[in-house]
Amino acid sequence: MTNSADTDVSYALNAQQLEQFNRDGYFGPFDVYTPEEMEQSLQAMRPQLIDSRRGVYHQGEALSGTTNLASYDRHLDVDFLAHHITRPELVDRVNSVLGPDVLCWRTEFFPKYPGDEGTDWHQADNFANVGKYPQIVWPEDAQFGGALTLWTAFTESTIENGCLQIIPGSHKTMNYDENKIIDYDLATINKRKKNGVRRGFYGYDYSQLQKDPNWTPDESKAKSLVMRQGQCVMFWSTLMHASHPHEGKTDRMRLGFTTRYVPTAVRVYPYQDTLAEYGVEVSLDKFGCVLVSGEDEYGHNKFVDRTVNGTPFRAR
Repeated sequence: MTNSADTDVSYALNAQQLEQFNRDGYFGPFDVYTPEEMEQSLQAMRPQLIDSRRGVYHQGEALSGTTNLASYDRHLDVDFLAHHITRPELVDRVNSVLGPDVLCWRTEFFPKYPGDEGTDWHQADNFANVGKYPQIVWPEDAQFGGALTLWTAFTESTIENGCLQIIPGSHKTMNYDENKIIDYDLATINKRKKNGVRRGFYGYDYSQLQKDPNWTPDESKAKSLVMRQGQCVMFWSTLMHASHPHEGKTDRMRLGFTTRYVPTAVRVYPYQDTLAEYGVEVSLDKFGCVLVSGEDEYGHNKFVDRTVNGTPFRAR
């Protein structure tokens, strides 16, 4: 394994990189693991990932018919993922943007199987988009919102198997109202086309959230983020992003893993004790944020102490 515990190594953004990130809303791709390291780790934890009963949202048959919520927050029960969210390659770069006191509030797996549609263009500010309530709330005097998303390619990610797409510089204007009502229909998955491309949003029509019903994303400015296995990209959740369809030229799924970070001043799930998305509702009783750097001076949020043999998983 690459030794990410070397405290003499800093992965913080330099002034030029930070300027580029602020302008474009993303940074990367950059290396976190070698392909061999990532593949070895993926194969080792695969039995844990398949057994979602250990996940914090497993409640009997509550997740029947959907895999989305079952893929949330597996860093809370899988040790490799708990280590991953605190790796300096990620956290140092996050600190460059958010400051020293940072928590991870959500992780998600994004598998794309052969024949799967692409993910529709979208932005997320408070993440109320497919749920009932804002899931993160910044202080009123904050200069920006959203979360820092770090998307790691657990497998190779190509145009043919459904890599990410972004529109650089689109993070400063929200084109969607996340407080609008959006309809869930499982039957629409893999059934829609937009501009000739098979695109959807896990059973939702994300365009229902548009502030202007006649507006369309300027796809001429889109950039495809081809990534080798073990690479990562950091971007604001408010950046316009999507993904290509998996064209089925290979029988292997594309697998991405996202980690979402905010400063400790942000309130996480302030208005709810359940999570309702994708046609199901689960309890947040076992949920907790993970402090990945610095301190929590606010007391807004519930934290869990992710440890192995009594040693906390922290970046430094």
